[in-house]
Amino acid sequence: MAFIHLDSLLFNTPKNDLINLRHQLSAAIPEIFDYQIGYCMRIGKVVDTAFVNSITQYREDPMIQKLEAEIAQKFTNLSNYKETITVGLKRLKAIVPNAKIPSHIVFQNSLFSSSAFCTEKEIGVGLDQYLGKDSPIIKQLPPEPFYDWIKEGYDQQYLERDAILSWILTHILPETKGNLAELMIYHGKAIYLTEACLSEKDKNIIIRYSKEDLKWAKENEYSLWKYLVDEKLLFKVDDLNSMNLLQEGPFTSGLPEKGPDRLGQYLGWIMVKNYMENTKTSFTDLITTPYNEILQNYKPN
Repeated sequence: MAFIHLDSLLFNTPKNDLINLRHQLSAAIPEIFDYQIGYCMRIGKVVDTAFVNSITQYREDPMIQKLEAEIAQKFTNLSNYKETITVGLKRLKAIVPNAKIPSHIVFQNSLFSSSAFCTEKEIGVGLDQYLGKDSPIIKQLPPEPFYDWIKEGYDQQYLERDAILSWILTHILPETKGNLAELMIYHGKAIYLTEACLSEKDKNIIIRYSKEDLKWAKENEYSLWKYLVDEKLLFKVDDLNSMNLLQEGPFTSGLPEKGPDRLGQYLGWIMVKNYMENTKTSFTDLITTPYNEILQNYKPN
């Protein structure tokens, strides 16, 4: 597994070396490279002279220069992130021996397209999405679609967590489409595996909550469960309910606004933790354990 600082290479490589760089990157990290220049930078699959001209124009853009300066200042040393991600992926291989592991981890400037993006062999990490809510660039982003709760999430403490979780969701767990309970437990499995890979991280980092939000979720676990049961939501196949309870937002729709978002994911994580504590199930077997078996084992606090 190798690390590539794609952001720095594209911005700092001498102009005369850009064509050679393009060929090297196309060979080493083809999918992430295409994603970077095609989707993030909107350059497309240009080659040779057209590529050099496009990169030159990119570098000369005043906003790009400001963004690149902030990224360079914020991430002067990536060694701690590299070590944590490396250890996390080694643990994943240890607990799930047949787990696929990426060949490259690529640090990039996604231009606010994605925090972590996975291909068949690569994980791309958008450093721009970890500059922090107090970053001058982040503060200048328009309030729509960059709402305050989105800017709150641009925190570097979540970088390794997002990279590991995205790989698990993309390559370790089979995609799930079903009722709400099934989707909750699917996300719960992913978070539980991420927790095992990053065991030194605080639990609020693993679930991507503030400490206060995690405390609120713990204190209201039974109320959340009762709400799902009383409203008969667990076995509904309803995209709106799933979105409300599982997707990111300022809070979880349908529940008190003082609570955090993604409370369905949180409860799914607790269900999986409860199941693993009360059974002798291996991590490998957990991946294919039916959701209803985990659900039946759950006893809300």
